[in-house]
Amino acid sequence: MSGTDNASSDGSAGSTTSAGRKAGRAGSPLTLEPLRRALVPVDTAAAEQVSAPNYDEFLDDLEVFEMIRRRPDCVLTVTMAHCAVDDPGAILEQDSDASLERAAERFRALAGSPLLREVSGVYVLYEIVDPERPSVRQIGLGGIAPTRQIRTDENPDGGVVRNEGIREEKARGRARLVEATRGIIGTVNLAVEDQVGDFARTLEDVADRRPEDFRATDERGATHRIWLVPADDTAAEELRDALAREPEAYVADGNHRSAAAAMLGLEGYAAVVFSAPRMGLAPYNRLVDVDPLPHEELLDRLGAAFTVEPLDGVRGFRPPAVNEIGLFQGSRWMRLTPRPGSFDPASPAESIDAEIVQRHIFDATFGITDPRDKRLTFVGGNRDAAWLEDEVRAGRHAYAVSLAPVTMEQFIEVCRAGEFMPPKSTWFQPKLRMGLFMVRLD
Repeated sequence: MSGTDNASSDGSAGSTTSAGRKAGRAGSPLTLEPLRRALVPVDTAAAEQVSAPNYDEFLDDLEVFEMIRRRPDCVLTVTMAHCAVDDPGAILEQDSDASLERAAERFRALAGSPLLREVSGVYVLYEIVDPERPSVRQIGLGGIAPTRQIRTDENPDGGVVRNEGIREEKARGRARLVEATRGIIGTVNLAVEDQVGDFARTLEDVADRRPEDFRATDERGATHRIWLVPADDTAAEELRDALAREPEAYVADGNHRSAAAAMLGLEGYAAVVFSAPRMGLAPYNRLVDVDPLPHEELLDRLGAAFTVEPLDGVRGFRPPAVNEIGLFQGSRWMRLTPRPGSFDPASPAESIDAEIVQRHIFDATFGITDPRDKRLTFVGGNRDAAWLEDEVRAGRHAYAVSLAPVTMEQFIEVCRAGEFMPPKSTWFQPKLRMGLFMVRLD
């Protein structure tokens, strides 16, 4: 991988406006390169020790600190090195020089430990067995995705489509970690449409013909199974051909990780490609910290965009379908249904509940115009609506907003239209587990 910085100011390899993406169509076939130098756990016991949730699965640094204290050999000591300290009062600033120096030290120590071994010239088959979806085999192909295939205004025929805007400071933080460690630890989750199921079936066939190399179990009880397939194995050709038949891939998780690789001028980034119909989505909810409005005033403001139904006696309301929204205030939930005209149904992105909530609840009702406002706390699918309710009842937040999960059809429609998903709207679950394969750049 080269180290020339040829990225534009938005942290990508060229700008990614929705207009430029909509005009483009995939040109060359999708490809994944094998892992040239990778670190993998030596066995299942090591995988259990090293692997960890993604950084975005934690609400705050204290949660990360507590997990590192329980599991001192896990990869969070590298990716969240500012929390790898002796006590909470010593937590460092994330992405600070001191934190990055500690990350580099921890990565070297982990790489030299008996928990990991180095492999070269391999692909990864990655299957997630989710107890909440026991009949679904979510299996993906892992390797190095070329940055040249990211679709931008300057590269409208790129086959990898981003679906959210890139914040330069966030991508820069990911890039600085790569520079400090000389390693790629975070993995990008890509989705292909796989309309007839050939991609997933090919991966299943290859996996079923060989023993797995190791596995790990996550905090939700999902099992992450890994097979290493040598690039010169005949099965690798089957895998490459199956991917090449897909016209394009969508970034399901990891837009900023792919942008960081482009920002650094790297030839590729670590990725796992899954069949979209096999992937799961969970709610991405919100907590709001504002001075509570008098109830009648709140109803009056909400009534401009929603019909409002009080839900007396309901605990932990989760909307049963998209375009229904739950709002908890004080002691009860309300069901909000957007009125006709409150959004444009012809726009896939405007139809997403997170966008409707931002426009008509946070902005119009509470005066929060920027979704990055510190008064908003985004809560992933690893916490349910009952937990949200308890946070408000305990007085830690003023309101809770409960949403139905974005559907895979909505996600793909936004990508096809060349629009961007609203911020913090998709929570793919189960998430990839960090530390099951890591790339060395040196």
